[in-house]
Amino acid sequence: MRVPRPGPGQVAIDVAYAGANFAEVLYRQGVVDVPLPFVPGIEVSGRIRSLGDGVEGLTVGLPVAAALPSNSTTAFLVLDRVARIEPGESVLVHAAAGGVGSQLGQVARLLGAGRVVGTVGSEAKIETAKGFGYDEVILRDRLADAGRFDVVVDMVGGPARRASLDRLAPMGRLVVMGNASGAEDVGIPANELWFTNKTVSGFNLAAFAAGYPADVHSALRRAVAAAASGKLRVNVDSLPLDQAAEAHRRIESGTTTGKLVLEVETV
Repeated sequence: MRVPRPGPGQVAIDVAYAGANFAEVLYRQGVVDVPLPFVPGIEVSGRIRSLGDGVEGLTVGLPVAAALPSNSTTAFLVLDRVARIEPGESVLVHAAAGGVGSQLGQVARLLGAGRVVGTVGSEAKIETAKGFGYDEVILRDRLADAGRFDVVVDMVGGPARRASLDRLAPMGRLVVMGNASGAEDVGIPANELWFTNKTVSGFNLAAFAAGYPADVHSALRRAVAAAASGKLRVNVDSLPLDQAAEAHRRIESGTTTGKLVLEVETV
């Protein structure tokens, strides 16, 4: 097998683990248009094998992490940069036991949120989600009784998206960052936003990183520091690389909790 050589500004990594994310499922399904042949993947862990020209601050043999770059970085960016959360505000997060959801509840706490509520799709996930910084965890179909929120983060879509808008307090912000339910798009009338003083924003990490790499770098450093200090917990589960199809099945079915990674080799 040909060993890749890093170009200017690049590093080569001997990979031990690769993160499994919903984005890879979308690539495989053809939801995201990518040039073929295409190798999916957002994050890896292992050790740096070699450095390209112009790389500074890194050394050969330095370990790199796979469980933080996507989900934890996203949590900081969504709540701080997009939702612009203020201390004491209330936050609702859908899919609270999943990869991003497990980080959003904790990051909301780190950023000074008041009431933090998560939703899950089944009773089996309630106790797991409670360990990720949430005051309350409720079933998604009981959202109507949850009260009002300043910030709602929705990666589920479908009926949850319409219900999320209804749960927003005046001057509330709904951040849309996925459609895990696979439901048809939900139309949101602009006049409704006008009359109710509500805001809807979208967030896509790949697109954001392409335009604002310095902001992503800053958020990643915050995530690493929080994890290293013990203030941010990342619950990691792993499967062998040859079970990548099983990893996708778990992600698609919504049965994963925390972060799922694929074991490539021992470094």
